[in-house]
Amino acid sequence: MTIEPWHWLVFGMMLIGIELVVPSFTIIWFGCGATLVAGLSWLVPGMSFSLQIFLWALASIFFTLVWFRMLRPRMRDKTKAGLSSEAVLGESGLVIKVPNAGGRGTVKFTTPLLGSEEWQFICREPVAVGDRVTVVDVSGNTLVVKP
Repeated sequence: MTIEPWHWLVFGMMLIGIELVVPSFTIIWFGCGATLVAGLSWLVPGMSFSLQIFLWALASIFFTLVWFRMLRPRMRDKTKAGLSSEAVLGESGLVIKVPNAGGRGTVKFTTPLLGSEEWQFICREPVAVGDRVTVVDVSGNTLVVKP
């Protein structure tokens, strides 16, 4: 029996479909590897089965590594929406960018506050770079601070 490109395509779609039942977000990359081998075996019809298996393993490992090493860390939720704003009240940070006329500045905290070290802020009093400010309120994604 010879393995045709459509066999790899069906196998890849089955693996991707299994991901809907088993939410590990790992099986999908093996399915993507199988669909890639389907395309390659369609382009190169005389490819041996052992080479197809090798390419499938290589592609699956590559897709999995790209996901876990590069893409997933960039997708972390830094806003932590839904957490209590009272958790940040009273925290103090250092001004690293002063607000321009009526705009927002940037404050940096020594430990991450709700997932981020740097936040935009609004201050009713003038502040300079290097000033210590204290959080008094939260307005959307912006902190309201006072020196």
